[in-house]
Amino acid sequence: MKRVARAFWLRSPGHGEIREVALPEPGEGDVLVRTLCSGVSRGTETLVFRGGVPHSQHTAMRAPFQDGEFPGPVKYGYLNVGLVEEGPPELLGRTVFCLYPHQTRYVVPASAVTPVPDGVPAGRAILAGTVETAVNALWDAAPLIGDRIAVVGGGMIGCSVAALLARYPGVRVQLVDAEPARAGIAEALGAGFALPGEALGDCDLVVHASATEAGLARSLELLAPEGTVVELSWYGDRGVTLPLGEAFHSRRLTLRGSQVGTVSPARSARRSFADRLALALGLLAEPAFDALITGECGFEELPRVLPGIAAGELPGLCHRVVYEPDTADAVSR
Repeated sequence: MKRVARAFWLRSPGHGEIREVALPEPGEGDVLVRTLCSGVSRGTETLVFRGGVPHSQHTAMRAPFQDGEFPGPVKYGYLNVGLVEEGPPELLGRTVFCLYPHQTRYVVPASAVTPVPDGVPAGRAILAGTVETAVNALWDAAPLIGDRIAVVGGGMIGCSVAALLARYPGVRVQLVDAEPARAGIAEALGAGFALPGEALGDCDLVVHASATEAGLARSLELLAPEGTVVELSWYGDRGVTLPLGEAFHSRRLTLRGSQVGTVSPARSARRSFADRLALALGLLAEPAFDALITGECGFEELPRVLPGIAAGELPGLCHRVVYEPDTADAVSR
């Protein structure tokens, strides 16, 4: 007798399917988690879905519990919230977050899960990985009281950054996006909003997260002399051209990369990956983050829904996937 679960796999670029997978028996120090919901990270997962991960980045782009290899077949994802059904007493029955793909049940070391605080609903906790990226970006950016800041790109990452910056004292923060509908989300997060051509300039700091060449160029334009752009976008296999021959040097501008794969050097001596994730989950007690969840489907619908998300036919921010307990796993011979 063996236990099996169901998992979403990318069979080949643009084609996903649900597969039955065998579950190992939990060992000492492991947990068996039943998934309650998972989240689709639109930027990264749509890049993976269309087969856009460059060969040189196959290792760097691996998810912690990925199976298979790019461009496919591959089981990919990292926003999972579930209930611990077997494991150490201190975790049994707890709702936890894990960097695991879309799968109905899974077995991982207990050290791989982080308890969700009591004040954070499971359906909101799927944003933990995104808010963790925003935390790391702000550790890199080091905004100061009274700074004038623009966040260019109103996707999941940009909105998470704007939500955190809106809680800094004395900061002018404006979310900049080409989609007018993002204005309502910015308002819910407590940030200002502007279309790219109407954004306020003279910024001390710009956080760029639009993953577009035009967005990055506009970010540089919005800076005050000696200002900094912190680049969060991941371009995959696309090249980017920038106007660095214009005022870039005379205004002494800075363009700096930030990536969640390492803890920011500003905090790495005193904070671990676990500390950073626990902080992100705690920040999700703020109900304003619900504005980032703009779509939902059942797990069995994922092969049909993901192509629409990747093609831009289902616009929005975080897409939540919900799981039915009675289809979570099975026992087979």
